[in-house]
Amino acid sequence: MNFSKLPKLTFWRAVLVLILAAGFYSTVLRFTKGLGAATNLSDQFPWGLWIGFDVLCGVGLAAGGFTLAAIVYVFHIERFHPILRPSILTAFLGYALVAVALLYDLGKPYNIWHPLVMWNPHSVMFEVAWCVMLYLTVLALEFSPAVFERFHLRTPLRVIKASTIPLVITGVLLSTLHQSSLGSLFLIVPEKLHPYWYSPLLPLFFFISAVGVGMAMVIFESNLSSRAFSQEIEMPLLEVLGRAMAVVLAFYGLLRFEDLWSRGALVHLREPSAETVLFVLEITLGLLIPLPMLLFRRIREDRESLFGAAVLVITGFLLNRLNVSITGLVAASGAHYFPRWTEVAVTLSIVGVGFLLFSLAVRYLNVMEPVRAAPAPEKIPTRAAT
Repeated sequence: MNFSKLPKLTFWRAVLVLILAAGFYSTVLRFTKGLGAATNLSDQFPWGLWIGFDVLCGVGLAAGGFTLAAIVYVFHIERFHPILRPSILTAFLGYALVAVALLYDLGKPYNIWHPLVMWNPHSVMFEVAWCVMLYLTVLALEFSPAVFERFHLRTPLRVIKASTIPLVITGVLLSTLHQSSLGSLFLIVPEKLHPYWYSPLLPLFFFISAVGVGMAMVIFESNLSSRAFSQEIEMPLLEVLGRAMAVVLAFYGLLRFEDLWSRGALVHLREPSAETVLFVLEITLGLLIPLPMLLFRRIREDRESLFGAAVLVITGFLLNRLNVSITGLVAASGAHYFPRWTEVAVTLSIVGVGFLLFSLAVRYLNVMEPVRAAPAPEKIPTRAAT
């Protein structure tokens, strides 16, 4: 056996191996002993980390796919095409891993196919399930050209390319529906969700924040990919995304604070509670710090500064989703919930698998387009002296 061909064991690869080992143990525990042995969930608090992070956060973080697809194919801004395929791949892996995460949280995971045949059109969860399934299919088709190119399958490649526009429009519509519908899930608990986060505008907040974090994720994965795979980074495109993200954040912030003011929810800031601390942290990290940063062109054009702003936006988004799904519901439930280490291990292993699959796809498929250099100016021929 030729050990020289084995991948070199680096620090991060060792960390990934440990995470996947812990996740494997937690998976075996979950599916052999049940939810009670692997989680701190209860009848009083049935939704925890696996719904709050793996599903609500996972779906939102994958929003860069439909955002970039709409920019390129609907609004015909073709210069963003070089970063479209990595965004589609990130979205596809995100949605696929969300489906895997649902298997852990469902009491009877073998019944996950029931929405296909047992229709309940009055249920928001039914609509979300169908939209996620359909959009995952759309993402697979949108990314399939990379696979067809790898195996030189010309006929299906032509068919998919001819169907690109209908696929993109379908994907944008499905994303709009289920990104907002995830917020609609919490409209049925007005007396249980803390006033910081309950609002009749939750569906709109969920959609707008998904668009903003989708742009942040494109900047985030572009930076990490360029470092990991020695690729040039499309800074002019990312600078424009940073400018657009500032507009989305400003709109989201104005709408959010107007809603808090109109509902009288800001009076709770006087209360020294865990909800207040986490609300202030969410707003500060996700809005008050990155928004002023993104307003300065010098920061948007600096790779590290723009990356830092994107990380802050992502962090604020994660806090918001966890606050809505966990923090804001704890007090009314009367139960104390903190995720067991096995819940954390499963979540980290799902994230680790996502990074691993992205790395393998970039290595073996045509995912990263080379940065195209600006065309050299044409030389004007001069007449020979007579």
